[in-house]
Formats: sequence, structure tokens, C-alpha cells
Amino acid sequence: MNQIDIGAILAYALGLLMLYALGRMLLGPIRLVLKLIYNAVVGGLMLVLLNFIGNYVGLHIALNPLNALIVGFLGIPGVLLLIALNSIL
Repeated sequence: MNQIDIGAILAYALGLLMLYALGRMLLGPIRLVLKLIYNAVVGGLMLVLLNFIGNYVGLHIALNPLNALIVGFLGIPGVLLLIALNSIL
């Protein structure tokens, strides 16, 4: 009859627990990066669409690094912020 070593079972359980904890710690930064990428893509598309449609209305927002950062971090609210700043200034 084979005996089950309780130490080996506890070592496997601890290893699985540590693997789970490591996965949870790495998931947070990945979510943040994916959210920033999503905001950048959606905001950039909105900015290009706004410039395309804005040519007919007389609204144009320059594509420069500062505007790209604002739109990249904020997404659609960043585009709205740039429109508001453009109309104020």
C-alpha cells in the first residue's frame, strides 16, 4: 500500500497558491495597459473622424504630440476637451 506524503501535498498546494497570487498581481497592470490602448485607439479614431467631418463645418484640431497624449489617456472625453479648448481659445 502506498502512503501519500502530506509534505508533498502541502508543497503542491502552496505552489498553486503562489502561482495564483502571481497571476493576480500581473493582471492589474495588463488591464491598465489594455485600457490605455483602447482609449488611444478610440480617441484617435474620433479625432480623425472629427477632423474629416470638421472640414465641412470649419472645425479642425491639429494632430500634435500633446493632443495625441490627451486623446490617448482620456479617449472620447479627451476629444471633447480639445473641442472645448479649441472653441474657447
